Amino acid sequence: MHPPSTSVTPGSGATAGAPREMTATEHEEYLRLRHAATVRHRRTRRSGAVVLLVLTMLLAPLALVAAWVHDEVADTGRYVQTVRPLASDPAVQKVLVDRLTDRVVANVDVDAVTNALTDTLEKNGARPRVVEASEALAGPLRSAVHTVVERNVSRVITSEVFREAWVGANRRAHAAVVNMLTGSHQGALRATGDRVQLDLGTVIDQVRQRLVDAGFQKASAIPDVNRTITLFRTEQLRKAQDGMRLLDIVGTWLPVLTLVFAGLTVWVAPNHRLMVIVVGIAVAVMAALLLVALAVVRRVYLDSVPPATLPPDAAAVIYDTFLRFLRSSARTLLVVSLLAALTAFLYGPGRVARGVRGLAGRGATAAGKGLQRTGLNSGPTGRWLTAHASWTVGVTIGAGALALALWNRPTVGAVVLVLVLVLVVLAITAVLAAAGPAPDAADEPGPAVT
Repeated sequence: MHPPSTSVTPGSGATAGAPREMTATEHEEYLRLRHAATVRHRRTRRSGAVVLLVLTMLLAPLALVAAWVHDEVADTGRYVQTVRPLASDPAVQKVLVDRLTDRVVANVDVDAVTNALTDTLEKNGARPRVVEASEALAGPLRSAVHTVVERNVSRVITSEVFREAWVGANRRAHAAVVNMLTGSHQGALRATGDRVQLDLGTVIDQVRQRLVDAGFQKASAIPDVNRTITLFRTEQLRKAQDGMRLLDIVGTWLPVLTLVFAGLTVWVAPNHRLMVIVVGIAVAVMAALLLVALAVVRRVYLDSVPPATLPPDAAAVIYDTFLRFLRSSARTLLVVSLLAALTAFLYGPGRVARGVRGLAGRGATAAGKGLQRTGLNSGPTGRWLTAHASWTVGVTIGAGALALALWNRPTVGAVVLVLVLVLVVLAITAVLAAAGPAPDAADEPGPAVT
């Protein structure tokens, strides 16, 4: 039984000058109520953490897709970086060569050439055998024309000139579409109200200057009126521009909102370290599911494209090229999430975590003592590192996380590089701490460096 307490109970009528002792029954009731309030509080925090965790899991893949779509649609540089490899891919080059060759050969009337040759031979009194042989020249002549055209087209498609033209054409076309969708008045293609207009000002200026350079001085008097041509009018233009503005907002703020929800999930949960592990694993699972979904969509896409329209190898290259940055972002998120979960696990009380920390500590101590035996001593720096080991580790890991957050679209290679740098810094600080002077007898021992 608990000893009587001298606390003043509310509503008992006792004053501060005349405290009343709490009975054992009242004390037990007080403890029961406090425990019940604590349990309700922890349950509320767990429920809130679960809701935030579900929102984080749902938003994580959506944020990746929204950011990728926003970059591909709104960022001309990113779009050009995406399509640049297509001009050098053999499968895509083969499709372009075949299509252009067929287009050129189709415009060559081989039958007209052979008929003209046959008529000429007949008029000049050629032998019948020669005339009949000329009629059979259509097939070989068509094959020869196809071979010559294909050879020349292939030289153009595989040249550096075509790759530069490909990049330039895609850059200009994408910039024009972005200007139209955003309502910008830069560039030749612009949107005004429900009209899409082509600004001919630059073309008019160039034509006028070339005429003047050619000796037509009166060309300088060409007026600057009617510099725009309305290409078409559509009521859907405003909807497209509204969609572009919505995409700009979603692609920019949805990833930020996902990070906020993840942070709130950890903060609300009663056990922060355990929730970091749960959030890391949950987000990693969602990233893995996104990669699986992209693989399934790829298979469906390839099966739906007729070979006559686009060969399977070229269709696969085009799909993989356009989605490579999305897949790279999903893999990066997967690795980062697992690293966060692993880091939180290694800070836990489990046997494996304590074993890893102990092994790292013994290794750092052995290396530090080895430096001391060679005459090297870290002095006050080592003593300070030993006294502030937890702060040093936290700042180092935080700096690595900040570097990834500020990295412009980090890849798995970037994550590995930052991880290696963080581990190297942690190892160096641990060794320097172990190489410090032995504490005086009056000094309190500092915390172990792990």
